[in-house]
Amino acid sequence: MVSLIAKHALSGQAPLALQDLHFQIEDLGPITSIAPFNGQESALNAVLEAGHGLRFPVPNTSTQQAVAKLLWSGRGQAFLVGVAPDARLAAHAAVTDQSDGWVTLGLEGARAEAVLARLVAVDLRLTACPVGASLRAQVQHIPALIHRAAPQVFHIMVMRSFGQSAWHEVSEAMRGVAAR
Repeated sequence: MVSLIAKHALSGQAPLALQDLHFQIEDLGPITSIAPFNGQESALNAVLEAGHGLRFPVPNTSTQQAVAKLLWSGRGQAFLVGVAPDARLAAHAAVTDQSDGWVTLGLEGARAEAVLARLVAVDLRLTACPVGASLRAQVQHIPALIHRAAPQVFHIMVMRSFGQSAWHEVSEAMRGVAAR
């Protein structure tokens, strides 16, 4: 009988540090997609608040309570990360586990914005993209969800199948910025 071995999409990638820039694989915990059913937004918010202390985020934002985060991830959709979803959410939204389908990369440093400016056609300066911002953008050719977790910290979430490509693109941009 064949024995399958679970393997991370970025197995073997060691963290990368170049001057003040740090790039690594992040483990945010469980990732659950939450898409409210029509007319259920208020009821969903009540359950989110009771179960997680969160409210459904407006576009391009996130909400956070301790380790639980709710990241806006598209029209009528958010990703609950860091905690398992409250079972009561399923009465008001489509709730699907996305944990194995996504890879999260962490980019940190004073020049993280400069790295991403080479890859993303969105203004990610702190004045335009404050802490807590969560937006969809292309990282070069790769669809991604970018979350600004702190003033100098970005989490870049890509579908698992794009993990290696995203790692390559960001690490090459880091090398370019570090060489300046």
